[in-house]
Amino acid sequence: MIKVVLIGSGNVAQHLIQVLLQAKEVDLVQAFARNPSHLSYLLPATKITADYQKITEADLYIISVSDNAITEVSAQLPFENRLVVHTSGSSDISVLNDKNRKGVFYPLQTFTKGKEIDFAPIPICLEAEKESDYQILEKLGNCISQKVVHISSEQRKSLHVAAVFVCNFVNHLYQIGNEICKENNVPFEVLHPLIQETAHKIMELSPKEAQTGPALRNDTKTIEKHLDFLENPEYKNLYQLLTQSIQHVKKL
Repeated sequence: MIKVVLIGSGNVAQHLIQVLLQAKEVDLVQAFARNPSHLSYLLPATKITADYQKITEADLYIISVSDNAITEVSAQLPFENRLVVHTSGSSDISVLNDKNRKGVFYPLQTFTKGKEIDFAPIPICLEAEKESDYQILEKLGNCISQKVVHISSEQRKSLHVAAVFVCNFVNHLYQIGNEICKENNVPFEVLHPLIQETAHKIMELSPKEAQTGPALRNDTKTIEKHLDFLENPEYKNLYQLLTQSIQHVKKL
């Protein structure tokens, strides 16, 4: 059994607690939260602490807090030479305090509070300074996921930037599409099959091969009609930027 203490109470922390509780070879011995009530629906009060001095001994300590807080939290841990990891996609392994052994346990997925998620297909990106520590992380990763990969800090940064484009930015475009539909009394659900097919296509084709639309065709009349239709100057500007970008990629 791998004894784990999880430090944090946000979206990622809560999802990790749920999946670790289900893993047969994992013993989630404790969770740390500044506000224990955030985790009270997941764990009994005896397994939650808000006092750094009461953090129990374990094989692994997973810090799942905001990127800005990782360094401070790792510095406040009241022990030395234990394996401490963070779950951040954009933070280097070096942000962890030097008094403990360092690693990264980064699940590459978008997490939303209250929405259940299957960890099995989620890539778990690992990094550790020592091979023996990496083996512990690999064992834990294999307990919850079917895809565990070694990713360096530099590679993880590039993955996180790419993830922002394909997830966060795309979702923002969904929001814009939703607003346009609402303003014109059209149900956004009409676009669901299109959204699904667009996502499914890139499982078989490269994004460049899957690209369609007026920008790719250089359909200037349709593009002009769309720009005339858009009254929001930010959306109009975004439409123009994305159109230019698509046309630029086509030429490459």
